[in-house]
Amino acid sequence: MPRRLFGGALALAVVLLGSCATFVALPPSVPTHRAAAGGVGRTQDFSSTLETRGFSNGLLALGLAFGFAFAFSRPVMAVDIENGAGVFAANCAACHAGGNNAVQPDKKLTQEALKQYGMYDIQRVQYQVTNGKNAMPAFGERLAPFDIEDVANYVIGQAEKGWQK
Repeated sequence: MPRRLFGGALALAVVLLGSCATFVALPPSVPTHRAAAGGVGRTQDFSSTLETRGFSNGLLALGLAFGFAFAFSRPVMAVDIENGAGVFAANCAACHAGGNNAVQPDKKLTQEALKQYGMYDIQRVQYQVTNGKNAMPAFGERLAPFDIEDVANYVIGQAEKGWQK
């Protein structure tokens, strides 16, 4: 939850910065010099030097894109092992308590067994949890992608520790 609040605050700041820039634009011509004789003013055209409105609209669009990306996504490196433990207890422990396998006893979740069956990889565990395999049901429809990522990291972490509490 704090990650989403931070992401939302960051998104709001970027959007506000972009929208403020939209309303601050240089006028097409600004008097820059008055000739000493006669008081005739010269003007300089700034519209060709910087497309201010187009630039600030681009900032607004960029701010909105980054804002939505931060507000509605999870940081890439943020894995919640406690959440993974909870997901495991609620969905996996009936068959895999303590890293065992109640359906196929030789296919435990130990480091050795996972390596033997080519499953000692977080992405492979995620794929199997999502899609199921053999007697294991698919959880892709029941669990959010971040829950599947967390439980896969939990399983690999527990396998490394030998399923000790």
